[in-house]
Amino acid sequence: MSKVVIALGGNALGNSPKEQQALLRKAVKNIIPLIQRGDKLVITHGNGPQVGIINLAFEDSYENKDIPYMPFPECTAMSQGYIGYHIQKEIKRQLQEAGIEKEVVTVLTQVVVDKKDPAFKNLSKPVGPFYTEKEAKMLMERTGEIYIEDAGRGYRKVVASPEPLDIIEFKTIDKLLNDDNIVIACGGGGIPVFKDNLTKGATAVVDKDRASSLLAKKINADMFIILTNVDQAQINFNTENSQPIGKISVSEVKKHIEAGEFAKGSMLPKIESCINFVESTDGKAIITSLKNLENGMHEIRSTVIHK
Repeated sequence: MSKVVIALGGNALGNSPKEQQALLRKAVKNIIPLIQRGDKLVITHGNGPQVGIINLAFEDSYENKDIPYMPFPECTAMSQGYIGYHIQKEIKRQLQEAGIEKEVVTVLTQVVVDKKDPAFKNLSKPVGPFYTEKEAKMLMERTGEIYIEDAGRGYRKVVASPEPLDIIEFKTIDKLLNDDNIVIACGGGGIPVFKDNLTKGATAVVDKDRASSLLAKKINADMFIILTNVDQAQINFNTENSQPIGKISVSEVKKHIEAGEFAKGSMLPKIESCINFVESTDGKAIITSLKNLENGMHEIRSTVIHK
């Protein structure tokens, strides 16, 4: 029996509640075998498309005063709630079909960040829809948020992507897990709150994989799994000389990072999150695809990072 944290990508969940529920039927089907073998599971998830949709629902507030302005932390909380609800009920449904009695619970999760993090001075994460320059100026005046021109396509809101420092609810998550519940947590990287004022949410997006790695460390997980759209990380990616990475040590994979093998916006944060987990625990980290999850657990066609 292992304690396992599985990070599920937000893009795998679709762009509407209907699409999300259909995709989750397939996703959960791959997770059920882990529950059947007795593993204790925490499932984390992204929320990139979903939080943008929620934020968009309130963006017309500058024209329609009947629509309240909704701060970004609250949008993240909303996404945690409705995505967690869909994952929770689909796992419960499939468990019942398999004749397994287990409780599934979603924990609204806050992640501590430092307001002095350089990310707050270098806003880099575009979120939400595109606007004209005039619309963007109106929004900036009203909300105090920053909008910048994005690749000639218009103006978008940008937020910080600070490093996660702590998980406020990690003891509750661990207790639920040890009491044999399946836990859904750290949705969208968690709701970022400032370490010197935990009652104040930050307009930021914490990287989901980094937050999941931190949670895995805090609860002393045996295994940390990042699910992505490929079975294995690769060197020489997208070239005729590409090679999948199988079992690899931290020191070896660090050499690949130094050689610039992993893209900043895609595989690099996943690899770094795995390294952070492995260096701090006795566990191993796995990168693989959802459809290859069960094989990946047995180190088949997956990237396995170890000490």
